[in-house]
Amino acid sequence: MENLALIDSFSEFKDDKLIDRVTLMAILEDVFRNALKKKYGSDDNFDIIINPDKGDMEIWRRRVIVADEDLDFENEEITLTEARKIEADFEIGEEVSEEVKLIDLGRRAILALRQNLISKIHEHDNTNLYKQFKDIIGEIYTAEVHHVRPRVVILVDDEGNEIVLPKEKQIPSDFFRKGDNVRGIIESVELKGNKPQIVMSRTSDKFLEKLFEQEIPEVFDGLIMVKNVVRIPGEKAKVAVDSYDDRIDPVGACVGMKGSRIHGIVRELGNENIDVINYTTNNQLYITRALSPAKVSSIKINEETKRAEVFLKLEEVSKAIGRGGHNIKLAGLLTGYELDVIREGDVASGEEDDIELTEFSDEIEEWIIDEFAKIGLDTARSILNQDVEDLVRRTDLEEETILDVIKILKEEFDN
Repeated sequence: MENLALIDSFSEFKDDKLIDRVTLMAILEDVFRNALKKKYGSDDNFDIIINPDKGDMEIWRRRVIVADEDLDFENEEITLTEARKIEADFEIGEEVSEEVKLIDLGRRAILALRQNLISKIHEHDNTNLYKQFKDIIGEIYTAEVHHVRPRVVILVDDEGNEIVLPKEKQIPSDFFRKGDNVRGIIESVELKGNKPQIVMSRTSDKFLEKLFEQEIPEVFDGLIMVKNVVRIPGEKAKVAVDSYDDRIDPVGACVGMKGSRIHGIVRELGNENIDVINYTTNNQLYITRALSPAKVSSIKINEETKRAEVFLKLEEVSKAIGRGGHNIKLAGLLTGYELDVIREGDVASGEEDDIELTEFSDEIEEWIIDEFAKIGLDTARSILNQDVEDLVRRTDLEEETILDVIKILKEEFDN
């Protein structure tokens, strides 16, 4: 078999792997040099000539002519008798170059060459793939659902690269079918053995930030800056935005007329409720804005402990805390302060004898107390001041359970 035909047989998978011919030839040279070292002990006196345009190659071995009785190193030396079979006028001390046919390496060596070549090309592909995706970590990427498993969704991009979307990186309301296009950010690329594992995320704060860049031209152009993003994926998010141009209303530009601009982002995130607020370096004002839609009466900040006491009227407390405590949790994450809600005017209204709900833990189960706490009701009077139907609507408690709690609390005050 001629070298060219053998090279073609080795190159048959070149197009499938989308590897260019020059790179393939470089890999071939490396593979063949390893084979030569294995057969002859060294490749130092071998020249490998590659023609990437024609796709062929030649291997030549250089040896010095010595007297027949002085032959010590067969790989590097050739006897005068053998040399003159190649060319009759050769003399001792001259150098002989003769072509080595690949077939001369032996059939088993050729099979080993092929396996080594395949391994090297896979290694090359994996290295390129790792570098390619390492460069786009934190960027939005789109891929198609190939297979849905209980703990992970396997995606494939246009080039056939496999990307994983683990369950914990999916928004709770996400539901995918084979063939669906999925957007997320490339969160990490890790080498598992020699193969890169590319991980996508839809729950990352960075995903929401990048969606703002993609969907809102002023953010993309740098006229509006996303200063901070915090999320409870699929539930609620808060985004602080700012602009150096006083003529631009950053919140208005991000939300759009009647929410037209942000609607696409909300839909992408499974109807995640997104609050967009104006960023400020005034911490009191920043906390006030972060607790929207609640109206804050006053704030007392302790910079050393990074805590803030937030004073609110009774009717504003549940708004500040939000459903499931999401609003106050996100406000704290956004501003970097631990926020303590204090009801304004409890003492002045003659309610100085109010009792913390946890004091009734012997009579009221802890999970019920937690349900009330989620909507900002953690004292006896705060519950007694509420309408029963409203409590049923705002909590996961049955009406009968709420009435039992009210009965326990009233008995305490009646006594």
